[in-house]
Amino acid sequence: MQPMIPVTSFAGREVAVFGLGASGRSTCRALRAGGARVAGWDDGEAVRTAAAAEGVPLVDLDGADWSSFAALVLAPGVPLTHPEPHWTVKRAKDAGVEIIGDIELFFRERARLAPSSEVVCITGTNGKSTTTALIAHTLAAAGADVEMGGNIGVPVLDLAPPDGTRIHVLEMSTFQIELTPSLAPTIGVLLNLSPDHLDRHRTMSRYAAIKESLVERSAAAVIGIDDPLSSAIADRVAEDGVPVTAISSLGARGSELPLFYGEDGGLYFAAVDALAINVGSIADIGALRGRHNMQNALAALAVASLALPDRALADHVAAFRTFPGLPHRMEEVGRIGRALFINDSKATNADSTEKALTSWPGGIFWILGGTPKEGGITALTPHFPRIAKAYLIGLAANDFAATLEGHVPYKHCGTIDNATAAAARDAAASDATEPVVLLSPACASYDQFRSYAQRGDAFRALVGDLIKRGEGG
Repeated sequence: MQPMIPVTSFAGREVAVFGLGASGRSTCRALRAGGARVAGWDDGEAVRTAAAAEGVPLVDLDGADWSSFAALVLAPGVPLTHPEPHWTVKRAKDAGVEIIGDIELFFRERARLAPSSEVVCITGTNGKSTTTALIAHTLAAAGADVEMGGNIGVPVLDLAPPDGTRIHVLEMSTFQIELTPSLAPTIGVLLNLSPDHLDRHRTMSRYAAIKESLVERSAAAVIGIDDPLSSAIADRVAEDGVPVTAISSLGARGSELPLFYGEDGGLYFAAVDALAINVGSIADIGALRGRHNMQNALAALAVASLALPDRALADHVAAFRTFPGLPHRMEEVGRIGRALFINDSKATNADSTEKALTSWPGGIFWILGGTPKEGGITALTPHFPRIAKAYLIGLAANDFAATLEGHVPYKHCGTIDNATAAAARDAAASDATEPVVLLSPACASYDQFRSYAQRGDAFRALVGDLIKRGEGG
């Protein structure tokens, strides 16, 4: 039987739920299980039909009496403020109806059921999903009862409920933070900040302030200090009395806070006014390649040290070795002879692809292209010497060829099957010690695939077929 957290805080009252994707349908089930009456709606007819088939009561909120609603539970992707408030937001505000999200419902139930139950919330521009999964994996490896969800995998109300012993590990986007006024993590994690979702938040300062609110409302915080905005937040939050543990993937740095840092693949901890100790290494862990994964590992190590203070840090590092990684994020999908095949289909922009390209010194056979993003791949020019050859697919092929011209040999392949076969042949003939066939498209997938996941699945299947046939060339 699927777990659920019945939401009793609206028992006997009517709640509007807008946005009937996975989290919206989960919210409807949880509210009804807790005794509330639900009025569900979505702008998409197909989504409404699917929700009705699952038993969600549909009410056209455009013609509804909003004075009868105790709350509007809004799906996080629905505009709350910019580029302009969704029509349901305007109707709710006009009627004086509070607007919240499903994670707000979780925190209200936690306050009722088990206020001391541990909750770890992770946010940041990049690395949230990997860090969330790594934290959950590490705590579970130590024997903790862990539930993981939120912005990753399972909607929060489909998890087992807080009970005082269970640890919930939740990934949170800015959209979700905005809809969670009762947010109160035991441990809050802010990884990093760079421009993102500015169509929704308008300014970088507004975006950063929303992220900051997660850690400032935490009982303890883990904050990356590798970018100026996050570093300033760490100082402010510490000054406000929240115990802060800093993390840095850039090596030892002068810090007035306890600091976990990475250097040459090694993981170090430096307490205030104490010598640093080496607690292990991730240099040879394939699922944690790259400096960005160093930051993810440091965050997981810092959280584990706070959540399970009686356990040795080295034990947590040992747990990293069994972390399988996440699909489509620097995922090792196979080897053929010396050649390594990496599925990084989640890299839908140049910033994400840069992290992949910097994970190997050279010998990269790079598959890229799709629906282009603003800026293209010009920012990746400093890393072109690492690339043995590029294989272009999708709508971006011509633009990318123009950027690569004179710097990197390339081949127009059109589709991912042609690109994978060509890259595998060339990698097999390469004299590199470990040639890497890397799918890291720096593009959205919508020209040829429904999603980055479908694109990555296609690549994984193609590599699996090559392995079965024993082909590298």
